[in-house]
Amino acid sequence: MDYFSISQLQQFSGIKAHTIRIWEQRYNALIPTRSEGNTRHYDNKQLIRLLNIVSLLDTGYKISEVGVMTDQMHTQLLEKQLIAKENKDSDNEYFITQLIAASVSFDEIHFEKIFSNCVLKLGMKSTYTEVIYPMMIRIGLMWVSGTFSPAYEHFSSNIIKQKLYSAIDSMEPATTDESWLLFLPENEFHDIGLLLSNHLIRQAGKNVIFLGGNIPYETLMKLSDEINPSHLLFFLVHNDNIEDLKGYIKSLTNKFSKSKIHISGNEKLMIKLKDENEFNWIKSVDDLEKQLY
Repeated sequence: MDYFSISQLQQFSGIKAHTIRIWEQRYNALIPTRSEGNTRHYDNKQLIRLLNIVSLLDTGYKISEVGVMTDQMHTQLLEKQLIAKENKDSDNEYFITQLIAASVSFDEIHFEKIFSNCVLKLGMKSTYTEVIYPMMIRIGLMWVSGTFSPAYEHFSSNIIKQKLYSAIDSMEPATTDESWLLFLPENEFHDIGLLLSNHLIRQAGKNVIFLGGNIPYETLMKLSDEINPSHLLFFLVHNDNIEDLKGYIKSLTNKFSKSKIHISGNEKLMIKLKDENEFNWIKSVDDLEKQLY
């Protein structure tokens, strides 16, 4: 079982530690355990409870109401809120906190309900940019804290990838000769952004050659002798050696001399690489769409 400090709860929920303490004192909203040094610790159940309280506050309830409710009452109210949202504008913060809560409890049914509701209301693009991306940032903060199991991130990521694969599979074949080669370089594995790009490029009627993650440099070099794509798109996240990355990009530019190179990823890394390399920096989904239409 994972345990969290009150400062970590603040980071994950967006609620200040001082406010969490007040909720505990006034409404018994959370019940932490204490270490030998009398430091507050919160388990998964308390984290989920806090996230559910935040979700209900975002729908108009008061802390004096939801702070004293049981977990079962929270669940019942949240189910009603989800149904009500089918006829109202989406509340992204509600969706974010509920997806995190579903991830922490490995509740696939609830995760899929929330995700499907997001896509119906926002579409795949906005679901990713306004809900999934912020959610993954928060889960990433939990993971790097060292006290949060990476299993939660894997659980949510794999459901999201399944949804994207399903959406891509249902799309019509390309209507133009323009082709995009999509991949992640060796030792890059986080491919949700790449999958979303796959979906958006296919949606624009372009042909996609999707290689996925962790593609060896030698594989790309051999591939350059077989295909001549109009565009290359890949993501760089890891802070690898800058000079090595510059050489990598230069080699790709030389081998795929007729292709336009697009790169997305770590902003600080992109700024350093952009100084000496010719490529198009994809900073957002909107940047990608500008290349497609």
